[in-house]
Amino acid sequence: MKKLVKITAAMLMTCALITGCSSKPTDNNDPQTAATWEDQLGKKGVIAIGISPDYPPYESLDASGNMEGFDIDMVAELQKYFGSEDAPYEIEWVQMSFDTIISSVQTGQVDLGVAGFTYDPDRDVLFSEPYMESGQVALVNPDSDIKTVDDLKNKKIGAQLGATAEKAANSIEGADVQAVSSVNVLIESLKSNALDAVVVDIPVAKGYVENAGFVMLDEVLIDESTSIIAAKGNDELIAKVNEAVKAFKASDAYNELKEKWGMN
Repeated sequence: MKKLVKITAAMLMTCALITGCSSKPTDNNDPQTAATWEDQLGKKGVIAIGISPDYPPYESLDASGNMEGFDIDMVAELQKYFGSEDAPYEIEWVQMSFDTIISSVQTGQVDLGVAGFTYDPDRDVLFSEPYMESGQVALVNPDSDIKTVDDLKNKKIGAQLGATAEKAANSIEGADVQAVSSVNVLIESLKSNALDAVVVDIPVAKGYVENAGFVMLDEVLIDESTSIIAAKGNDELIAKVNEAVKAFKASDAYNELKEKWGMN
């Protein structure tokens, strides 16, 4: 960082009158002074995105270890609205635990977070325009005696650490909430009856109902919507993301991807 130097009032006045210069030069790494959304990226021509691929159908790993899901395909569509055909922006996926993505966005380790994020005022970040409506629901085993949300009282409930699912689980009267970072671990614990229920997003729950035979309770614990996140101060960047999200939602690709990933 450059050292501050003392300048006399006369010199400052001369600068203002003759050149109109500013006492603070623009720093493209400072979101408060960056002029454009490109200036608010960590690396030129690259958009680094934090993701936790353990939340199908939003994002998960296939048998070969490759990422797949609605969010992955969505970003490929959003990429078209950044840069141009001659100078496209590269997407750099950074896999990490869900509960570390927000801090990584806040500290500039990644530019955006895309991992089924739902709005929560306690999360000190910027949220894009929502790209998916959702809600938090409970999953139980098919032979469970839990049939309604009221039956969840005083039960052992699993939820992803740092997710709004954890807040939803904690709203259940007398619940013994077990919060862990991996949804895969939660599902295995439910399967083995180490947990009575697991709270997840509606699209995620539907996937486990269809593919793993779990039962989803009808009552929604929290209604919410899903967005992309950026660091506070990066207003130009989130505005650019909003433009891309709006264009994507108006395209045929949006409904095609919802159909592909069972998110209608």
